Amino acid sequence: MCPKCVIAAFPLNNLPHSCLHPCPMKLHSTSPTGLLAVTAYDATGIAVNGRRLERSFILTPQRLIEDWAPTSWQALCEADMAVLASLNCPVVLLGTGAQQHFPPPALLRPLMAQRVGVEVMDSFAACRTYNILVAEGRDVAAALILGA
Repeated sequence: MCPKCVIAAFPLNNLPHSCLHPCPMKLHSTSPTGLLAVTAYDATGIAVNGRRLERSFILTPQRLIEDWAPTSWQALCEADMAVLASLNCPVVLLGTGAQQHFPPPALLRPLMAQRVGVEVMDSFAACRTYNILVAEGRDVAAALILGA
């Protein structure tokens, strides 16, 4: 339930939570022990295995790369994409901040050249999707952009 408006986050009709204020979200991991998962997020940061991060980062089930350079989706550059391509993950979830924004296709070329699937979404959706894929045992990377 949302602590501010007392609306169930996922009511019986399966409609998403729809209050009009920012609600912090705490996630419960069902991932195998030892893997990295998103455990909480709010408007100012994301927690990985309980550790709060407030700058952009890259997350795989086994690795956390802190202080990834971009502070906004507009700041993404070829070097940022090269870092993602070097991970050799078959799927990359690109969280572009509070809203979904598609980067220019030219920036995605290094990933496409390696046949990496790229899914672009807002950063919170990327957190949820990442946890689901990790729980399924998938090899995935989440590149999450957080503001400076």
